[in-house]
Amino acid sequence: MALKQLRIGTRASQLALWQANWVKSELEKRYPGMAVELVKIKTTGDKILDVPLAQVGGKGLFVKEIEEAMLRGEIDIAVHSMKDVPTEFPEGLGLVCITEREDPRDAVISRGVTFADLPRGAKIGTSALRRQAQLLKVRPDLEMVVIRGNVETRIRKLTEENLDAVILATAGLKRLGFTDAVTEYLPVELSLPAIGQGALGLECRLDDTAVRGTIDFFNHPDTAHAVRAERALLWRCEGGCQVPIAAHGQVSGDTLTLVGFIASVDGTRSVKESITGPVADCEKLGIALAEKLLADGGHEILAEVYQREVAREKEIPV
Repeated sequence: MALKQLRIGTRASQLALWQANWVKSELEKRYPGMAVELVKIKTTGDKILDVPLAQVGGKGLFVKEIEEAMLRGEIDIAVHSMKDVPTEFPEGLGLVCITEREDPRDAVISRGVTFADLPRGAKIGTSALRRQAQLLKVRPDLEMVVIRGNVETRIRKLTEENLDAVILATAGLKRLGFTDAVTEYLPVELSLPAIGQGALGLECRLDDTAVRGTIDFFNHPDTAHAVRAERALLWRCEGGCQVPIAAHGQVSGDTLTLVGFIASVDGTRSVKESITGPVADCEKLGIALAEKLLADGGHEILAEVYQREVAREKEIPV
């Protein structure tokens, strides 16, 4: 028997509200008598807009307050962009559904110039060290500028900060109707996506069987297997927003192919590997690929990145 009401915890950004409203709409279609309420929650990541995420804590910044509200019983489920979700959860909470993935690629928004034709020394706006490392590997002449804010704000920074291009996730641009602004979609071979990019995750209290049974139709098995493999790789590498790690899984029938990437922030050192195996072993494959990346030079790269971050944290006044 369906629940009579359900409360969805969400960030209040334009994209987060689109995502939460999409989940709300799908629930109302499936359960016409259900009352679905959105509960807007301001997270630490929404409050700190003038500092790069790598310097203030990474992924957990966008979910901590939402999870606390769930533990207090103020909301029933949370809708997250999967690339914002940490690999570990507070006791009693967990990720129970991963939705079908939207286009996972990164997109270039410029004044009509493709990435390959950007002038030497071009200024590129991005919020991700992952993108920065991969693009600098190909074009070390580029100047990377950290940009924060919602999708529309980042697009505006192209002109406001006199940038030559900004790089954003295609999924958010499609969901919010900004595809007309896109100059070029970058192939995953050039810019491997963030872990979970393009997919949504639904989190709830693990012991709430009524809620779990109500939302389980959102889970898309192929996407879930791919994303769980990506997240297992990230977990094994102990990575977050402050580390240039990327991974992308693709499922064909019963087979999963996973590509992983670890790099120094400036892109001068990197390692990229792939692995293929049965989808049922998705998390084992993610860990195995992580081990391969670490053994082939990733461990040394990450050690240097973490040392740099520790040194930077000591310089930042608390």
